[in-house]
Amino acid sequence: MVQSRCLVGFETNPEAFVSEHTTTQCVLFPGIFKRPVAAKFDQSQGSSDGGAVLLKAADQELGLIAALADCVQDDRQAGKVRHELDELLTQRIMAIACGYEDANDAARLACDPVHKLLVGRDPVEGEDLASQPTLSRFENSVGRKELFRMAEALADTVIERHRKRLRGRARLISIDLDPTDDPTHGAQQLTFFNWHYDTYCYLPMVGFLTFNQEREQYLVTAVLRPGNAPGSAGAVGLLRRLIDRLRQAFPEAKIRVRLDGGFAAPQVLDFLDCEPKVEYLVNLAANAVLKRKAESAMKHARRQSKTSGQTEHVYGECQYRTRKTWPWRRRVIYKAEVVRAEGKKPKDNPRFVVTNMKQNPRWLYEEVYCQRGDLENRIKELHYGMEIGRTSCTSFWANQFRVLMTAAAYVLMQELRSGLAGTASARAQVSTLRERFLKLGAQVVSSVRRIVLHLPRSFPYFHSFHRLALSLGARSG
Repeated sequence: MVQSRCLVGFETNPEAFVSEHTTTQCVLFPGIFKRPVAAKFDQSQGSSDGGAVLLKAADQELGLIAALADCVQDDRQAGKVRHELDELLTQRIMAIACGYEDANDAARLACDPVHKLLVGRDPVEGEDLASQPTLSRFENSVGRKELFRMAEALADTVIERHRKRLRGRARLISIDLDPTDDPTHGAQQLTFFNWHYDTYCYLPMVGFLTFNQEREQYLVTAVLRPGNAPGSAGAVGLLRRLIDRLRQAFPEAKIRVRLDGGFAAPQVLDFLDCEPKVEYLVNLAANAVLKRKAESAMKHARRQSKTSGQTEHVYGECQYRTRKTWPWRRRVIYKAEVVRAEGKKPKDNPRFVVTNMKQNPRWLYEEVYCQRGDLENRIKELHYGMEIGRTSCTSFWANQFRVLMTAAAYVLMQELRSGLAGTASARAQVSTLRERFLKLGAQVVSSVRRIVLHLPRSFPYFHSFHRLALSLGARSG
């Protein structure tokens, strides 16, 4: 039995030793307040994730985890199964949403009453949840075909959610794809050195949907790729599947695709050109021919910048084709920009975007293409709020599974954010949402009739919490 003791500051207090038959740990603060204060970790029916029931309510509305679980085949011996696949999947996704992205955290969370409740077990009398070795075996048991079906299930669930929300009536749906780096620090399969990011990494690709002119961009897909994958790898297949599903759900909607320069490959542009009623804007890397076509506008921007002493830009357009890879001319809009910064020389910064849209170049660049810039904030949320880069498994497919589970957790967090529309937390980052609404100290009391979560009366975000719960199907009582 591990011996427990209270700690005074950073020194051991020999009088603080308790019975060797207890595993309770405590910390004693003897000189801060009028009386000594002891903090004891002895609440077996307490949890620090009392607000996580909101995640369960969100999943109940979406049916996301059930859809993902249906894609996984259980090859285990039935008589030896203690944790069903849907329970393992729920445990892992809910833990990631609550900020426990490492499977090692299961050692402590296995007996947490709220996490047991989220999985569907009695929070007090129910069996403990799966251990870290069980979760690791689960992560490594899912194959490539199952992961493909799970990715489709994720996209179908997100699209169906918004079809119901908008009743199938959307004027415009924008698809944004973007690669991001996932640095690796071990011997993971298919991790390679990437010269652009100057590190060994994976190169996941994430996709988001924007409906009409809404501010929120909804995650719809996340695909892990080798570190040396071309920027456009897998883009055509992914776009084809997304466009087909969106047309079925929103037959009258206009579809617009916005991509960065890594996707400006001939096969991607050829596919987009051949898709009916699909608009696209794709960033194009500068080259000698494009710079020559924009030189007149650059001269004009330089004169304006010299006169004003500030950054100036001029918009224009041209027809452009490559000698071998583009079978026809395409419209290219450009921004001829001269950047001025205090203490530095003026710098030319021409930008090019290839598009099949007909509107004014300035409007297309500023009001359409640049609006995808908020995508960077969503990617930062995935990295720093959800830790999507925790791809430390040896197996590539196990790491893809982790990416999908993290994406599912993020979709649940976005569902919470949608329910907070009109409140001060409507645009909060997922880390802030977790801190405000999930990280609630709770005492769990279970009886024959019901389960009660006793939450703090002095909770400062009570009204927003109450509003969010009602939006997810709860009732006042």
